[in-house]
Amino acid sequence: MSLPERVALGTMHGKAAAIAPPLARLGIALVVPEGLDTNRFGTFTGEVPRAGSMVEAARAKAQAAIATTGLPVGLASEGAYGPHPVVPFLARGLELLLWHDSRTGQEIVETLADEAPVYDHADVAGPDECAAFLDRIGFPATAVILAHAAAPARPVARGMRDRSVLEATLRAALEAGPVRIATDMRAHMNPRRMDVIAQLAARFSDRLGLRCHACDAPGWGRLRLEPGLPCNGCGGPSILVRGDVHGCTACGVERFVPRPDGLTTADPGCCPVCNP
Repeated sequence: MSLPERVALGTMHGKAAAIAPPLARLGIALVVPEGLDTNRFGTFTGEVPRAGSMVEAARAKAQAAIATTGLPVGLASEGAYGPHPVVPFLARGLELLLWHDSRTGQEIVETLADEAPVYDHADVAGPDECAAFLDRIGFPATAVILAHAAAPARPVARGMRDRSVLEATLRAALEAGPVRIATDMRAHMNPRRMDVIAQLAARFSDRLGLRCHACDAPGWGRLRLEPGLPCNGCGGPSILVRGDVHGCTACGVERFVPRPDGLTTADPGCCPVCNP
């Protein structure tokens, strides 16, 4: 099956600028539907809860783009940002791209973690308390959102990049109490996030260029991690990864790929039986 010449991209936040160039190298042009409201599938501020998981939300966006444009294939991006799962007090982001082919039902999903996102907030009681925060996030390139600290899911203003307007809006909001100032995580308001999406798009383009050796469908790549590297003490599964499972989401063919470092057994210190 040949790759389509045009693919619908479900976005309202300028993501085509990051995603289009890598796909153009494969001869794919992105079509962004006019008037498509992807906010209905979830917002970073929490006003609209995400429509299920990251995959489900991205699928909903891709299908909406397909329905709006009439094209058979849709593409969509979804991001999630929050506290780092391992390192306290740090943030971590995860970006996802999903390809949905309405003709065959095939979906291709690729993800990329961001270990240094521009994702932060601060509760302030006066305008002077904002200076360090704004410097830290790279304002005004990175826009900010203002909300009352007691109701952060109901922004007073968003997409703010003008310092004088920000200060005036902040002073007015402070009359009702402390204010939360936060990074605007919409892609077109956050250059770091847009850069990570571009990196992910390049990886996704490389994957689209790989064909399944069994059915010739595009998108051969990693499907999941395979846990349980054997312990060299007891032989049981350790907490380390054995390798990756690569495969085709069209026909279901899979292949196990060992760890790139060549490790075939784990130290007993990584074994839940030997080191409970």
